[in-house]
Amino acid sequence: MLRKSMVLVFGIIASAGLALAQQTPAPAAAPAAPRRAPSPSGTAATQVGGTWSAPDKDGERQYQNGKWIEVTYSRPILKGRTNIFGSGADYGKAVNGGAPVWRAGANLTTRLKNEVPIVLGNKTLAPGEYSLFVDLKESGWTLIVSNQPMQEKYDENEKVKTFGAYNYDPKYDIVRVPMKMVAPQVSIDQFTIAFVDMAEKGGKLAMAWEKTGAVVPFAVVP
Repeated sequence: MLRKSMVLVFGIIASAGLALAQQTPAPAAAPAAPRRAPSPSGTAATQVGGTWSAPDKDGERQYQNGKWIEVTYSRPILKGRTNIFGSGADYGKAVNGGAPVWRAGANLTTRLKNEVPIVLGNKTLAPGEYSLFVDLKESGWTLIVSNQPMQEKYDENEKVKTFGAYNYDPKYDIVRVPMKMVAPQVSIDQFTIAFVDMAEKGGKLAMAWEKTGAVVPFAVVP
């Protein structure tokens, strides 16, 4: 009798456990990590034309009434690749991806936004937004400033607006400026655009990737 009672008790416990397991929801799956862009977006920016305030009671000073100059672009990474620009007849083809010029980065067309007039080469660029491209030649790079309209999202049926450097048309060029080639002391893993040697009246726009770099001077119009 005792044995039958114990069997019955264990049976009830097992049944209750099975019912509880069936009613308890499974743990929620961990949310997927957000997907990171293979070529993250970046910004190179500087401010010009402002003035520093007098020190306040804490000795702090503020830069006031400055005007922004900035470049927005996507930043490809080497990911183990070498000789990224190639050589000879193939120079630049790997990064151009079939386009006639380089988008100076990846993904969307690289954009220059300036709140103050600047002079590049022999051309004064009024405040506004422009597209930047680079004509890659092993003998030297040429910076291109263009007012060709651009796409925010790729449309294969669009034949006028650029996506990256696809659909690039030289008739929209505002100015083409030779860049001075420089050799970085280290290998630059992620393509970088920066403002360098800045002074009150201007500076240089620099680009560098792997062991290749180029700079172009510009002036700020007061």
